[in-house]
Amino acid sequence: MTAPLLAAVDIGGTKTAAALVRAGAVLTRTQAPTPARDGAAAVLDRAAALVRSLGADPAAVGVGAPGLVDPTTGLLTAATSSISDWSRVDVPGALRDRLDLPATVLNDVQAFTLGEAAHGAGRGLPTVIGVAVGTGIGGGVHAAGTLLTGRTGAAGHLGHLPVPQAAGRPCPCGATGHVEAVAAGPAVAARYSESTGEQVDLPEVVRRARAGDDIAGAVLADAGAALGTALAGLANVLDPDRIVIGGGAAVPELVAAAAPAFAAACMPVLGPVPFVPAALGADAALVGAAEAALRMLGRGTVTR
Repeated sequence: MTAPLLAAVDIGGTKTAAALVRAGAVLTRTQAPTPARDGAAAVLDRAAALVRSLGADPAAVGVGAPGLVDPTTGLLTAATSSISDWSRVDVPGALRDRLDLPATVLNDVQAFTLGEAAHGAGRGLPTVIGVAVGTGIGGGVHAAGTLLTGRTGAAGHLGHLPVPQAAGRPCPCGATGHVEAVAAGPAVAARYSESTGEQVDLPEVVRRARAGDDIAGAVLADAGAALGTALAGLANVLDPDRIVIGGGAAVPELVAAAAPAFAAACMPVLGPVPFVPAALGADAALVGAAEAALRMLGRGTVTR
């Protein structure tokens, strides 16, 4: 039996991508800038237009979107500030109305995790942790064939695990001491700027570290150690088979520094837990969104 053709959308603060996916394979994709300042309706109009531009007749559409998704209502909560009027938006309902298709939505990093667990670097493994390091730090957990979303949709949100390296540092969530406050891309750049007085971005910090800048190297090493410590706490709870790392800020220097910190903080009984790069690259969230749509069809439900 041929697997159904599915549409997938990955909504970001700067660009929105759409694809046709079958059995975990992206057949065609397109993208366009996200009209983030124009509000939710404009963003969803753009997403629907991109799906239509792909042609074909998909069976359903899955969406990866920034913000948490209430598992009961399907509404976005704790929404990103990068898109205007994004809180309490009914993404699947809006796309169902625009496209006349069954629709479902996941948090974007949960979609990344589902894509990698079902069809990427974690395929076939019982328990997979997904990590995306970028402007923030997101995560997800796929266990026993199920993406864990939790009571409020925040399951796997590992960027907000407390770590000693971040003690006293404010986190974007409003608390202090979370790993995102020291290991996300903007946090790394901010710590370098605090030490040098120079305003630079993460790529410049990385470039300087590779050129022998000791401060840049130390900042990246500390960020990696914080990430490794946070992941060890999660691994001690979940005993994962694999940790899949992706995201634009998951530079080799940071990931390399995470590994020894992770090993030092893990229970010895766990033994080595492989850290592997994401296999699906920029398509991971699209593949995960399509997988969510497939599972929705299998349950015979339409998320509202």
